Amino acid sequence: MHGHGPWRLPINPRCPLTPSLSPSEGERVPAGRVRGSMKPRREFVLGVLILLACFCRVAAGAGLALAREGEWLIVQGASIPGNEIRIHYLEAYCRAGSTEADWAKHTVIPYTNELISLSPDRKVLRLRDTLADGLVVEHSITARKDEVDFRLVAHNPTAHRSEAHWAQPCVRLGAFTGFSNDLSQGDLNDYLPKCFIFVEGKLARLPTPDWATQARYTPGQVWCPRGVPRSDINPRPLSSLVPSNGLIGCFSGDDRLIFATAWEPYQELFQGVARCLHSDFRLGGIEPGETRRVHGKLYLVPNDVPALLKRYRQDFPEHRAGTNSHHEPG
Repeated sequence: MHGHGPWRLPINPRCPLTPSLSPSEGERVPAGRVRGSMKPRREFVLGVLILLACFCRVAAGAGLALAREGEWLIVQGASIPGNEIRIHYLEAYCRAGSTEADWAKHTVIPYTNELISLSPDRKVLRLRDTLADGLVVEHSITARKDEVDFRLVAHNPTAHRSEAHWAQPCVRLGAFTGFSNDLSQGDLNDYLPKCFIFVEGKLARLPTPDWATQARYTPGQVWCPRGVPRSDINPRPLSSLVPSNGLIGCFSGDDRLIFATAWEPYQELFQGVARCLHSDFRLGGIEPGETRRVHGKLYLVPNDVPALLKRYRQDFPEHRAGTNSHHEPG
């Protein structure tokens, strides 16, 4: 709805930056004299090869890294166009009855965020959100080679029911799709042809057929899965199409990569007004003393749609025929 510098290769302290020198390599050789042994030279060459192998191993295993800047989760990686993707994380925690309601006066639940820790290699980030109604949500976010994994635990320690029904991670994709991250430049729908969902089991580029244009707030587009009340979603135009699965994504500007995201359980898929895409997750309202768990994924993979779908189905077996599971107490 409504920076960091360029990514650098991390140095593994276990990989020496210079090969170990033999005592003979420190000797001075008088002019005109040929050293009697080739062993030091062989050791030097071997050391260089070991050094290169270390660097290759580090580069191959570096993958993605995380940073936190205010309300922004930043995913960084050398393979990403622009070297990073910024996520408004989280944009909002939302009440039910949101489709026809005033966004600010009714829907949004205020919350505070605390950064608990970021590992030295910037692979594991832990956050804690405390909502105005007392709900506490712990986030464990892990960056890997070509994905970011989200594990959320929401617990209600209060004596009253939390009204938190769904929430919004807003992924900004202007630079990734070959356009601008500056929302003051260009047509904010310019990235749409790069984006997709799945309808009737097939990839469907945006804008999808029968593009909706009427809602309390415009523009944008919402796709609601089966089992989610149409009264409890984003107050942007609601498509008549039901998504086949919980994936929403886009192709990079050079068509080399795919970005995609999914959550379980999910409330909706959404194309927003900031060159952004959402898979918005569901909490469903949490009773006193109750704990619920939410799982999300962000994929940054080569442009191979069948491979992406195979991986997604393994990660989210609950998503079948456009549905997603109901919450069970954790």
